[in-house]
Amino acid sequence: MNMACDTRKVLLGIEIGSIDRPIVNQLIRSSSSVAANYRAATRALSDSEFFAKICIVTEEADETLFWLEYLILIQLLDGDKIASLLDEIDQLVRLFVKIKRKMAEKLEKGRKERKS
Repeated sequence: MNMACDTRKVLLGIEIGSIDRPIVNQLIRSSSSVAANYRAATRALSDSEFFAKICIVTEEADETLFWLEYLILIQLLDGDKIASLLDEIDQLVRLFVKIKRKMAEKLEKGRKERKS
């Protein structure tokens, strides 16, 4: 949840024109979706449900990173000022990808064992 809050704080201090407002709104949605879906994943009732949610978390974290990088490219945000946030999100993406892979392996192993 901290990442979503930090993302919002970064956006509070900038002037956002009407052409960029949809992009900023999408960034807010994707960053808060990471937090909400991770919370849902931790409350999953099965490995399959956890895997489905962690897939969403991974996708939304990567999308959050994309939108921040895009806003830097169009010079709406200063990359130097948000370097720590970018690093945090990049680390989260890497972590969620690892969790997703491990869970996929676990589910596949379970399927193979049930077939045997």
